[in-house]
Amino acid sequence: MSRQQQNSTSDRYMTPGSGDAWANEAASTGKQGTQRITAAEETSAPPEVADALRLAPNARVVLRQRVMLLDGHVVELTDSYYPSSIATGTPLADRARIPGGSVTLLANLGYTTDRAVDEISARLPTLREQHELHISERDPVIVLTRLTFAANGTPFEYSVMTMTAAGRHLRYQTKA
Repeated sequence: MSRQQQNSTSDRYMTPGSGDAWANEAASTGKQGTQRITAAEETSAPPEVADALRLAPNARVVLRQRVMLLDGHVVELTDSYYPSSIATGTPLADRARIPGGSVTLLANLGYTTDRAVDEISARLPTLREQHELHISERDPVIVLTRLTFAANGTPFEYSVMTMTAAGRHLRYQTKA
């Protein structure tokens, strides 16, 4: 998994108790995966987030933003949104690392992933993305949005992951 070949599977990111899935995935191929938490705050939900999480327009959500690095190179920007009713007052609203990761914390709060809906698109990067991902305006990005649902059908996390496209390989496994 060089900077030019980054394999990623989704299942490990939705399994409680798996620790830092990004670090573990990178380590499995001899690389170092790290992340920086750049924001954790309560804010008004953008329209697409409110709609996805079945919230009222401008409802309050907790936004947790992270920069993902592979061997010290920024390869992904991740914005995760949680309903305030779930996340306010929890470590999700704090910039500190969460022992066991957010998926473990959410499971401890009663929100275990039953299913997730991923949408994948590709486009040219915004100016902010060019700057943060260290790419040119001609380098495409892959945008993966993931909406995560509990067993009772409640959506509890909406994430937008914007990643460098060069060498990226995404693998999804579905069990019927």
